[in-house]
Order: sequence, then structure tokens, then C-alpha cells
Amino acid sequence: TQSPMVTSGMRIGTPAITTRGLVEKDVIKVVELIDEALQKPDDVKHLKSVKKKVNRMMQKFPLYK
Repeated sequence: TQSPMVTSGMRIGTPAITTRGLVEKDVIKVVELIDEALQKPDDVKHLKSVKKKVNRMMQKFPLYK
């Protein structure tokens, strides 16, 4: 029998990122923020801190102008 395929990792939709105007250096920061959040996924205070950083960054890249 064939063993089931197991995958791991995350896939981020780059169209959503580039539509907002992010470039390569910004995507690196997005990855860093994701990593930072995943370091302490059960620490609410830590996650709130990461959320503030994400919101601050995304203010530079509004959904609508």
C-alpha cells in the first residue's frame, strides 16, 4: 500500500501581498513576523505585540487608497 502524503509548512498568497504594494524586503518582514508569532503561539501578550507590529506595517500598505 501507498503511504499517505504528508505536507508541512504554510503557503501565503503572494497576489494578496503584491496587490497591496509589498516588495521583496517587505515580504521578508512578513515572514519574520509570522516566525515571531509562531515562537510563542500560546502567549497572548506576545501575540498582541506582534499584532501591533503587523498593523503598524500594514498602515503603509492600505487595502484601498
